[in-house]
Amino acid sequence: MAGNPNDNPHGQVGKQPKRILGIIPNYRAVSADTHLPPLSFKEKFWLATQDTFDYSDFIFVGGLSGIAMAQKSEPSFGQGASGYGQYYWHIFVDGGIENYMTEAIVPAATHEDPRYYTMGEGGFFKRAGYAVSRLFITRTDAGHRTFNISEIVGAGAAAGIGNAYYPAESNPFVKTYQRWGTQVGLDGVFNVLKEFWPDIDQAVFHGKY
Repeated sequence: MAGNPNDNPHGQVGKQPKRILGIIPNYRAVSADTHLPPLSFKEKFWLATQDTFDYSDFIFVGGLSGIAMAQKSEPSFGQGASGYGQYYWHIFVDGGIENYMTEAIVPAATHEDPRYYTMGEGGFFKRAGYAVSRLFITRTDAGHRTFNISEIVGAGAAAGIGNAYYPAESNPFVKTYQRWGTQVGLDGVFNVLKEFWPDIDQAVFHGKY
């Protein structure tokens, strides 16, 4: 396996832990100024597996399912325990397919690196902008900058695949677009969280996490 993306022997700024708050998986975040060898397909596949089946993901999906049910985003699913179960497995499968498409399948085909490389220094807006821009810019396995096909096309493909298991009335373009936008938006939020988590951990938790 490639070197742990969270290994940072020099203790420089932007050191990424394996988990955020000791709970949220952070395996794809690479500490600032850390250089790693390219990932094999097996390693990319394992990253997607870790993100999909980590215990915290089941909790996260539970929260998203409750919000979706409260908003009645899919009226045909209904309410109550049965409706909640419908929301839950759909959202879990949505996220799992998106993880494998953006972290393993498409990156393997395009030779892109699915990891997030921390900037670690600079002002808030510069770093936040950098984090969001990683949705569109990534690294190749050779370390060169490239358009992030894995994220944009992979998330879009995952949203399209969803049409196979969502009710027919949910299949129009607008619903597919909404699923694509939600997945990309969540990835952007997590990029920003990954970028600033080392700072938050030091300032608030004194490096505990």
